[in-house]
Amino acid sequence: MLLKKDNDSETNFWLSYADLMAGLLFVFILLIGAIVVKSIVLKSNLASKENSLENSLQTLLLRDKEVQKLKKLLALRSAELNATKEELHISKDALKLKTEEIVNLNNILLSKNMKIDDFNNKIIIMQNLLNESNATIAQQNDTLQKYENKVLILSNTLSKKEQTLKLKDEKLLKLLQALDEKETRYDALVAKLQAQKAKIKSLTGIKIRVISELKRSLKGKVTIDPNSGSLRLSSSILFDKGSAKLKNSAKKELKTLFINYIGALTTNKKIKNQLDRIIIEGHTDSDGSYLYNLNLSQKRAYAVMNYLLTLKFTKKNHLKPLLVASGRSYLDPIKDKHGKEIKSASRRIEIKFRLKNDDAMQEIEKILDYE
Repeated sequence: MLLKKDNDSETNFWLSYADLMAGLLFVFILLIGAIVVKSIVLKSNLASKENSLENSLQTLLLRDKEVQKLKKLLALRSAELNATKEELHISKDALKLKTEEIVNLNNILLSKNMKIDDFNNKIIIMQNLLNESNATIAQQNDTLQKYENKVLILSNTLSKKEQTLKLKDEKLLKLLQALDEKETRYDALVAKLQAQKAKIKSLTGIKIRVISELKRSLKGKVTIDPNSGSLRLSSSILFDKGSAKLKNSAKKELKTLFINYIGALTTNKKIKNQLDRIIIEGHTDSDGSYLYNLNLSQKRAYAVMNYLLTLKFTKKNHLKPLLVASGRSYLDPIKDKHGKEIKSASRRIEIKFRLKNDDAMQEIEKILDYE
């Protein structure tokens, strides 16, 4: 009975031990499973973080590329800015050159005015010399009158001083002869001066005769200025307001007027032999600044000249060396009888001609008119 109990107890022990070991094995298996699961979870998290890091690296690379693009764009913008600065510098230089050109033109104008002043001074000197000559002649006449009085006195004392009178008569005769010679030379100089003056007047009348011959040749086809012989064309017909582009609608009329006007000059041998220049001048009214109007008048004159140079008539008659264009801004306005500017008439294109030695003849005319 006791032995049976011992056997049962031992059996229960081993059963309990087996259960314990089974429980421990189960716990160990659970622990191993938990470790495996934890390892899988950690690997999954590590892979996720690696992917996140890879994405971050790709994002950084993309941003670095964008930064490089921005740097290149910035470099291009910098180059464009430098180019703009260079263009601005060139514009400033061009403006400086224009300003210097205006200064040079003003200096030329000042030089012309100084020449006119010199001519006026010479005229005054000539007038003073003429006055001095008149004074000398008057003084000589007074001296002659005095000598005549002395001769009369000497005549009254002839009986007493024959020898003395004879000597004085000889001296008086010499003086009278010298006076006659001076008067003869003076009369010759006056006659020569009058002849030269008439010759110069004849030369200065060439342009008047040319204008008269031009009117006769045109036969009323074109109206010209009776004093200068120039052809005036309204800017409103040729150009839009503020524009220097020649209207297509005006080209036909401009061509007809030019051919009639210049044709009368070049086909007439009397005029052609004296022709030196054909001048195209642009004029504006006084609205706006001088420089703006100078630029506009020059561009309009050039536009007309460029069109005229394309004509077959111009090429056929070899007119290119004779054609010149210039702008006058508002320096030569058209005025009414009260001296007020007529703006619509002042905005014009003038086609005029210049004869050989025309400038010199104008200066001589001024001197002769002054005298």
